[in-house]
Amino acid sequence: MTKINKTATLLAVLIVLGDILPAQIKRDPRMVSLGGAYTVLADGIYAVGVNPANLSYQHDKPFMWQMFTLNYGLLNNFFSLENYTKYNGANLERENEKLKTEFFNEIGDGLRFTMDSHMALPALNYTAGNMAFTSDFVMIGDIKIPKDMFHLILKGNPLNRPLDLTLGYEVMGLTEYGFSFAVPYDKFSWGATIKFLQGFFYLGIDEEESLANIVTDTTAFYGSVRYLLRQGIGGSGYGLDLGFTFKEFDGWRVGFSLINAVGRIYWNRPSITKDLLGVDGNKGIFSYKGQDVIDGASILYVGSIDSVSGTKLENIEFSELFIDDTNGVVIQVVLDSDESITLPNGQVVEPDETVIIKLEDWKNIPENDKEKFKTGEKFSIRYPAIFRFGVSKQVDKDFLVAADLVAGFQDRLFVQKQWKLSMGLKFTRFPGFPLRIGFSWGGRYSKELGMGFGVYKGPVMFDFALSLRNGLWIHTMKGIGISMSLSLTGLKGRGDDNE
Repeated sequence: MTKINKTATLLAVLIVLGDILPAQIKRDPRMVSLGGAYTVLADGIYAVGVNPANLSYQHDKPFMWQMFTLNYGLLNNFFSLENYTKYNGANLERENEKLKTEFFNEIGDGLRFTMDSHMALPALNYTAGNMAFTSDFVMIGDIKIPKDMFHLILKGNPLNRPLDLTLGYEVMGLTEYGFSFAVPYDKFSWGATIKFLQGFFYLGIDEEESLANIVTDTTAFYGSVRYLLRQGIGGSGYGLDLGFTFKEFDGWRVGFSLINAVGRIYWNRPSITKDLLGVDGNKGIFSYKGQDVIDGASILYVGSIDSVSGTKLENIEFSELFIDDTNGVVIQVVLDSDESITLPNGQVVEPDETVIIKLEDWKNIPENDKEKFKTGEKFSIRYPAIFRFGVSKQVDKDFLVAADLVAGFQDRLFVQKQWKLSMGLKFTRFPGFPLRIGFSWGGRYSKELGMGFGVYKGPVMFDFALSLRNGLWIHTMKGIGISMSLSLTGLKGRGDDNE
């Protein structure tokens, strides 16, 4: 649908070269290797984005200066080597459509691809005492193909039941700048992270303004489609993380946190990003059918299928089935006036009415009338919140067990409104070479197996992790993740993992 010019292509390449991973928006090798059982174990700079209250327990430890953190991963909820072998060339009709039923059970409400990218900006993440300063680049993506799309392909169109064919799509890039602190008490501590969110870009289908369906009756089938693809270049916002951790007692530690307890990003506001990319009311990054999607504009496509029968299918081309009612680059505006206005195309806009106007029609409106409108494209997006509850037990000096319960509050981007349970083990028999392994169940990804190690020598701390996502074996996994990080600390080490 959208053609991206050279500037946007370059931006996309730089993003992809960063790193892509799913689930928690900020992850590091320790979290990945422990399967996410990390709420009370996150230490130093890694406590930011997980539980800032943990910063209070580093007073007797030296500083931590993060050189880089790199994460890469891909995930979906169906494709794997096992499923490829299972469905490739198989007869889906045999045994009373057994394979079809299994397929629909696996994809749930639809085939979903989720991507998150997180890269700690090199040498710009530092913590000492009970405070930390962080800078992280984040990219979030979510693509969903609805279940009814596959119902139409595999089972055909049922009589008198509308099939919901609405696609879901969102991608967003931003940088988080955070200041974190923790306040210790005798038996517990609490902490917070105050974040400034600098948005780079947003592109997504507006769920409230978009739909696609098809209905079949005894004589013909009908359908309609409407997609409003919003884009935002340059944005800003805020976020707040809260954490609480009890002091260790007899080897036990308990804590919880609310990540993005408050958080929202406002798009299409004045920003340095627009200035750098040269985006304004005459030029945009994206284009549609040769027309720039300028600052504050969106892409609208509206079409329909009307009374198509078997006889009609025999006499017309497939491309002629769809009636293109209206489409193009549009601007959504609100009339901020006490009097109605008649547009050059004859459309009458009432006071306080929100309307979508084609870009070419907008350009023909007299300037004195344009001033009576305010753009409705300065939209905002809620930064999804995550609740974490964790507990750990130091069984002996070389062995630690941890568990977490994690849940999101909405189904979008990097979170899902489901519970996930994580279990992790950490072995420190060799202090300079800690080993970690973890497993998680539930949530969007069903299950994930993580494993990793650290190499700590003097002031150098290197960690590496590998995870199999949505599967426990190479042939069953539906995604893979690789994570690594390098940090510097005091010359004698930080004292982690009983070093």
